[in-house]
Order: sequence, then structure tokens, then C-alpha cells
Amino acid sequence: MSDVRVLAPVLSPGEKVKGPASYFPSIEKTYGRPLQEWLDLVVARLATERHMAVVAWLKETHGMGHGHANAIVGYVRAKLEPPV
Repeated sequence: MSDVRVLAPVLSPGEKVKGPASYFPSIEKTYGRPLQEWLDLVVARLATERHMAVVAWLKETHGMGHGHANAIVGYVRAKLEPPV
């Protein structure tokens, strides 16, 4: 596993969140794993794979829907990429 870690955001109940993080409560509920586990898995795979390959892996291996998979990968990539 990578030494880099992207931490899951702390969302307050009822908090209105925009962007990829808006999917996170649903992802935890639907797939039964803490978001941090998904983020750690994606960080490790992005070290050697492209965005859509990781999305496809989440869909095929874990049965995740496209929107949920893309939200997690997009969130991780945004946190890993240096600001422009």
C-alpha cells in the first residue's frame, strides 16, 4: 500500500456537501464499508493505474455503480494533485 493517504472528510449530519463528497454517505450505506477503506484502496491503485481503470475496477470487483466509483476516484485524484 502507498505511504500517501487521503483522509475521508468529516461530514456533519444534515450538512449540505457539493461535488464528489456528496456521494459519500450513500456509498458507505450502499456498500457497507467505511469511506476511508475505499479511499485507501483507490490511492493504492492510482499509483499505477489511470482514473477510468480504477473506476472500472471498483465497478467490476466491488459491484459499485459508476457514479459512486467515479466520485471516489475523482475525490482522491483532486486531493493528490498539486494545485495549479
